[in-house]
Amino acid sequence: MPKKRIRMSVILSVLMLMLSACGGGGGKAPAEDQAEAPASNNEPPAAASAAQYGDTGGLKLPLVDEPTTIKFMLPSNSSKIGDDKLIVQELLKRTGIKVEFQTYSPQTYQDKLKVVVASGKLPDIFIGLKPAELKKIGQQKGVVAINEYADMLPNFSKLYLQENDWVIKSYGDQNGNIYTWPIYDLNREVNHGFLYRKDIFDKNGIKEWTNTEEFYQALKKLKEIYPDSYPYASKGLAHIFGDWSFGWGLGNNDNYPAYYDEKDGTWKYASVQPEHKDMLDFMKKLYNEGLMDPEFLTDTQDSWTTKMTTDKSFVTWDWIGRLDLFYNQVKEKNPDYNLRYANPIGPTGHVRTLPKVSDFSVAVANNKNKEAALKLLDYLTSPSGGELMTVGVEGVNFNWGEDGRPVYPELKDLPLVDIGVLEDRYGMWLEGAYLRPDKRSVYYKFSEKEQEAQDKIMKEDKREPFDPILNFTDDEISTLAELQTSLQKASEEFNAKYILDKSYGDAQWEEFKKSISKQGMDDLIKIYNDAQKRYDAAK
Repeated sequence: MPKKRIRMSVILSVLMLMLSACGGGGGKAPAEDQAEAPASNNEPPAAASAAQYGDTGGLKLPLVDEPTTIKFMLPSNSSKIGDDKLIVQELLKRTGIKVEFQTYSPQTYQDKLKVVVASGKLPDIFIGLKPAELKKIGQQKGVVAINEYADMLPNFSKLYLQENDWVIKSYGDQNGNIYTWPIYDLNREVNHGFLYRKDIFDKNGIKEWTNTEEFYQALKKLKEIYPDSYPYASKGLAHIFGDWSFGWGLGNNDNYPAYYDEKDGTWKYASVQPEHKDMLDFMKKLYNEGLMDPEFLTDTQDSWTTKMTTDKSFVTWDWIGRLDLFYNQVKEKNPDYNLRYANPIGPTGHVRTLPKVSDFSVAVANNKNKEAALKLLDYLTSPSGGELMTVGVEGVNFNWGEDGRPVYPELKDLPLVDIGVLEDRYGMWLEGAYLRPDKRSVYYKFSEKEQEAQDKIMKEDKREPFDPILNFTDDEISTLAELQTSLQKASEEFNAKYILDKSYGDAQWEEFKKSISKQGMDDLIKIYNDAQKRYDAAK
């Protein structure tokens, strides 16, 4: 499941709602017109036309001409994805490949993966290695260089060699080989941002802000009306600096405080930029005037929830799923509760852009099944495969509803059909096996409040440009590992002191900039800019 460890969320449901996806292709013939499932002896089915199963991207089904079993290792909250699951049966029916999903709980998966890798007995397909480790195994010929088989992989070629030709530059090794199979269009456009209690704003005649000054004035008025409140609350701990940074033009999804400055085409360190000081000064003003919760760097999830569902706090920054989740929690006591997505703040008025291509390190072992495994992944990357893994099989486990969304007759008595239910019941939405999620899936069905969030940002595209994904050498990775954590810790400690200590000001800011430079900031940024030069020079 989609997960950040964006990390604005450690909650499984949060992670799930961060997804955004691309639409799948073509319609299907009714189920009764489809080819019969192959017999239990694992004989491949007769040749199937592309039209029978929708848009395969040019792949011919079945994918193999003799019985083939592929072992696929991945994390799953479902206890067992066996032969009785619809996905296993349908993949065999369509591709001729029997897929044995070897699933382990997300909590234990990495430990199990380490044992398997150390044994040298790799499953045909597996996910989850760190990029540097996967490249090392690839260079030792343990896993397949996918680009070397591109001529038999039309979907991979189209998406990652033609339409997104930066993928190999970002995810490949120094020899131009790529060992990871990316995931296409996983994230939705808008998933996080400022949220506000519209019911409280409306009750008191306060308009939603459209800029930073109006944001400040709104909080100030709320404090006057509710003197015992702290209008702005946060549960993001030190992540607040990265979350707000996009509004000041300093944001980066994964490498913050390092960020790419589009104005001059170089990487910089956000924590020492004048815009960062402006952001800290604004936070300091909110804190000093009692407009920001004193616990904004330490608050717990439960404490924050209590504040945001009572009259203690009215504005926050979080995931859009919270809009409906909080309402459902309090609607019996407070039916007027109305949490809504708000405009961004900061000089740019922007939020983050989420990546179009994601890397979960899906890899193929270099063994006798490698071509079948690669073709299987290519099918899962086609619109047909994406529909199968994230919507299902029309006429078998779902029918199309009037709103263009799937309806699952077998699940009609459940209060909510989410991707966890689909994974457990049918084997759909298995992490690493959904490679091109279909936008029509229930997973992407926005509530009215969530749709408002999408529209508010996308109507004028209030998103920061997406920074390049850089490819570092082994030596650079080693140096970054030494520097990143200590530099970020130093930055966060200074940020906190600057806001909380009234004696901190310009003098302490200048001293901090000198101090962090001596701690290796310049060396870190040089690595980023060296990698950027290689990225720009690569064809």
